[in-house]
Amino acid sequence: CETSVTNDFLLLPFQNEINEVPFFDVQLPYELALKIFRYLGKAELGRCAQVSRTWKILAEDEVLWYRLCQEEGYLLDMSISDHSCWKLALKNCRAREHMLKTNWKNRVGAVSQLRYEPGRVLCDVHSCDGVVMAGYTSGEVRLWDTRTWDYTAPVLAAVPGPGGAGAPPHVSFVRINSSLAVAAYEDGTVSVWSLLLGREPIHHFQHNQRIQALALAPGGTAVATASGFEVKVESPDDKGFWQTPGTFEIQKLVNFLNLVPDVTGSPVAVAAAEDIVYLLKAEDPGKVLHSVYGQPVTCLDVSAREAAFGIKTFGWLLNEPNQILLYNLETNQCVTKVGNSIGDFSCVNLHNSPPNMLVAGNKDRRVRVFDVRRGGAVCSLYAHQLGVSAVQMDEWKIVSGGEEGLVCVWDQRMGTKLWEMHSRHPVRHVWFNSHSLITANIPEEKNPRGSSITDDDPSVHRKYRGIIYSYEFSVDQLAVESVLPICRSSYDEVTGYNYNIGLAVPYDSI
Repeated sequence: CETSVTNDFLLLPFQNEINEVPFFDVQLPYELALKIFRYLGKAELGRCAQVSRTWKILAEDEVLWYRLCQEEGYLLDMSISDHSCWKLALKNCRAREHMLKTNWKNRVGAVSQLRYEPGRVLCDVHSCDGVVMAGYTSGEVRLWDTRTWDYTAPVLAAVPGPGGAGAPPHVSFVRINSSLAVAAYEDGTVSVWSLLLGREPIHHFQHNQRIQALALAPGGTAVATASGFEVKVESPDDKGFWQTPGTFEIQKLVNFLNLVPDVTGSPVAVAAAEDIVYLLKAEDPGKVLHSVYGQPVTCLDVSAREAAFGIKTFGWLLNEPNQILLYNLETNQCVTKVGNSIGDFSCVNLHNSPPNMLVAGNKDRRVRVFDVRRGGAVCSLYAHQLGVSAVQMDEWKIVSGGEEGLVCVWDQRMGTKLWEMHSRHPVRHVWFNSHSLITANIPEEKNPRGSSITDDDPSVHRKYRGIIYSYEFSVDQLAVESVLPICRSSYDEVTGYNYNIGLAVPYDSI
């Protein structure tokens, strides 16, 4: 890779006519001097630029700064010809990163509520790269694209039932990735939509029983469902025709189901059924990854090479506290055991965590960050009044959600809470990237009684429905969109049951 970048540079016309660069008592060719400067960092290149005019030209070479920009993880999808000054590009990227980090810490940003008004209760939420998918008790599935501030959420069309009679079933689970959206319903049906082809489903299949778990490969097209004692994996072939590469019989009911990302060939699933964890491959359908009688699995997460899951033990009897086990999916061996807690681990996040790190939430109200290399907790935060229900971390911060409806943002290294926000219902989904945050408060009760004037009223009071929040910490969008969502409404709204009041002044869009 280094040779190819250098060769690309040699094909470019020299903006300067330097053929030899003075290195103390030696005159070196420009190409050789450039290879030496490749081993310097930003500070060293800045010092070298002050030596002489020749060294300044060499220290500000575009190849050097393009390489530094790529090594720091900025503008990875660009080539060297896309910018005229890569030194300035790196400076702007670092300034934007510092600005976003400051906004995160000080809670400077716009917050919007992704609410579906005609009163139905929120059932499940999932998001990917700023696109939010939500399913409701009305059977409708909606999408929001928070990257473009698109709050007119389109409805994904469902497969019509037999005869078209009766109310559509509730949505049980929703999953979304960069190309597909999947929804499972209470009657055992599963619909798959393509985000590129439109609102009509491209695939549909049926289970005879209620679906207990749904999984979608993060970067692929495989869909896995668990119903009864059966796990089914569906994926399209090279021509786009959907097929079933694997159907697996499980001895117990599945509680958690994940698909392993970045798998070549047939999809690989990891399923937790009470106290047994299965590694489901087409060539080895009955592979048991972990099994200890009487120690049920309480949470599960999977990365490309590892699986992490919490187990519940009887510490008061056997003097063994609850732990999180980390297994290698290539060797099928336990790599390490972390955690010593009396409470049950309720959630674990492995695939979004930095390398060699994982974060877990517990019913003892604490969020713990573990370094799997040394098998110990890096930090333990007393986070919530009730158990922790959702958690995610990156290099410097942690976002956690609790059963009491509280969302907390933490500084990992300082171990301090930066800010918090509370809603009525438990937090079931947390997702963030460098500039945005999405949280979902999903009610436990899907059919609240006494919430309206009459029990037959299809509308449910707002406080019973659940809510999705979208935070944006980017200054570029805040410069225009830093007003309340109600002030961003337009005049093209449908009249009827809608709380989005179109204001006349001062921020309406005419």
